[in-house]
Amino acid sequence: MLSTIFTYFDKIYLLKNPESRSLLSNIMQIRNYRKNQVIQQPNSRCKTLYFVTKGVARIYYFKDAKDITEHFAFDANIIIRAESLFTKRTTPKAIQALTDLTVVAIPAQELFCLFETNLEVERLFNKIFIQAYIQTTKRVESLQFQSATERYYELLTQTNLINQIPLKHIASYLGITQVSLSRIRASI
Repeated sequence: MLSTIFTYFDKIYLLKNPESRSLLSNIMQIRNYRKNQVIQQPNSRCKTLYFVTKGVARIYYFKDAKDITEHFAFDANIIIRAESLFTKRTTPKAIQALTDLTVVAIPAQELFCLFETNLEVERLFNKIFIQAYIQTTKRVESLQFQSATERYYELLTQTNLINQIPLKHIASYLGITQVSLSRIRASI
């Protein structure tokens, strides 16, 4: 299972030194979660980075007692509550498995300590964090400049597991009602 994550890492930044791979492997753990299981609770601090290797997860929060989906993570996606991870503060956001889920979990504190002694690992994660930032920027821009239909089509290109995601979460992610989502889906 760790070989899968290293294949993904190699596409971002190749760790040439075998020691770098070994040190990183030593702090990674395979974890499995059941469908609908909350991985990180709301109003807690993010202390772990997750790479999805199988399944779908989401970041969500509550606003006016309404469940809002902010982000979906599919195979080979990182899922973290970055605003908490880097500020070391709690966040109202949570992470939930939407399907049975397998992830590679990396404890943040151990990873950040590894950055101090291993430049290759630090460079790899610098690139991963930059990619995550770019994806977040694209998400904000899609909300500003694309229609809900365009955002839905974009979501369809990201995974073949779309039918396993409850419609209420997709509608929330798109910023529309379930009725509007039904109309979009009917027009396809």
